[in-house]
Amino acid sequence: MRHAERHRTGRMGWLRAAVLGANDGIVSTASLVLGVAAAGADTRAVLVAGVAGLVAGAMSMAAGEYVSVSSQLDAEQADLARERRELASAPVQEHAELAEIYVRRGLDPELARTVASQLMAHDALEAHARDELGISEVMTARPIQAAWASAAAFSVGAALPLLVVAWCPAHLLWWAVAGSALVFLALLGSLAARTGGAPVLVAAARVTFWGALAMALTAAIGAWFGVAA
Repeated sequence: MRHAERHRTGRMGWLRAAVLGANDGIVSTASLVLGVAAAGADTRAVLVAGVAGLVAGAMSMAAGEYVSVSSQLDAEQADLARERRELASAPVQEHAELAEIYVRRGLDPELARTVASQLMAHDALEAHARDELGISEVMTARPIQAAWASAAAFSVGAALPLLVVAWCPAHLLWWAVAGSALVFLALLGSLAARTGGAPVLVAAARVTFWGALAMALTAAIGAWFGVAA
């Protein structure tokens, strides 16, 4: 019977983009809302600013993630093209190089050469991409997936503070937005840690601390401008 194993490595691409997007959505939108509210704006102005921040932030996240991951993909494709040329022009040297990698990983030289021969006979480029370059199907860059995941996650995260603004009485807005944002961040950190197999409390405390700091600084700046005005 085949033993099916579930590994978390395959989740890292979309998990990173989703967590980063949702975290940024909550922190930036809640901070923006608190800053505008602290400056003395009414609920409608706060809500308009928050919605504008959601749209701008989602597009910024998508564009930034797409450009970043596209650059990574370009580098991977360039490395693969070079490796393909080297396999065509110097297969013996490439075989020796792959065998040496396996020796460094613990195989004896004869077995390493046998493994290298068999893997190169099956798919030489795949073997070198995986074991020499560290490029695999699971970890390869996917710009479109990363961009959509970031934009969608940012929008979901940003919508949470905006829902609080829309339903919260004006005199409770500041405390409701700040408190709910910290709760959302803690839940997000916990969920991401559980999905990725990391310590839950550490992840929750980390995102909550930085979110609280961002909101406090933004609110302080908004209050300062409100007084100055």
